[in-house]
Amino acid sequence: MLKTKDIGYWYTNEQDFLYQDVDLTFDAGKMYAILGASGSGKTTFLSLIAGLDVPKVGHIYYNDQDIHSIGLRNYRKNDVSTIFQSYNLLPYMSALDNVLTAMSICQTPVDNKKEYALEHLNKVGIDELLATKPVTQLSGGQQQRVAIVRSLCCNHDLIVADEPTGNLDEQTSQDIVSLFQKVAHEQKKCIIIVTHEQDVAKKCDAIYELKNKQFDLVK
Repeated sequence: MLKTKDIGYWYTNEQDFLYQDVDLTFDAGKMYAILGASGSGKTTFLSLIAGLDVPKVGHIYYNDQDIHSIGLRNYRKNDVSTIFQSYNLLPYMSALDNVLTAMSICQTPVDNKKEYALEHLNKVGIDELLATKPVTQLSGGQQQRVAIVRSLCCNHDLIVADEPTGNLDEQTSQDIVSLFQKVAHEQKKCIIIVTHEQDVAKKCDAIYELKNKQFDLVK
């Protein structure tokens, strides 16, 4: 589904690269972890494969098509959902309206979007009362769950997530990872999780570890 070919990235100095010659493959129906220490470049890599940034060299292919040929805006709208570590929710909206707005933009093909959104919010512990509150009145962990549901409800085949369990308690974290597993395996989605948590990574089908400026397949 998703492939990188000879990817290289640096900020200002090519000699001080984050990584180079990165060739990775991600398949539908699997959940992947990008594991690494803080500052290693995991989030930057996620931005590249999500079409939010562009590599200095190399190419990224989605279903054998260069994402630049698809158009980064079209790619982000139609093919990939991103779960941000900082949530990126619209603060003047309720949790429900955040999800519904994303579904409208992505044209999620369901008849009753409100019912669909509420059902998915409820699965992560956001009941209808919480769902109708402004997101600014929700805790950080609740906002994280809303951001996760917003991504899942867009119904894209590729989902990338930046530390999606970082602000969740242990039980909720386990529940979210189990939900990701179910979505990947049963709906044949490709889910890529950037994390520094070994317990989360171990539950993925494959692990790429970013260490010493290179990616290694460790599982």
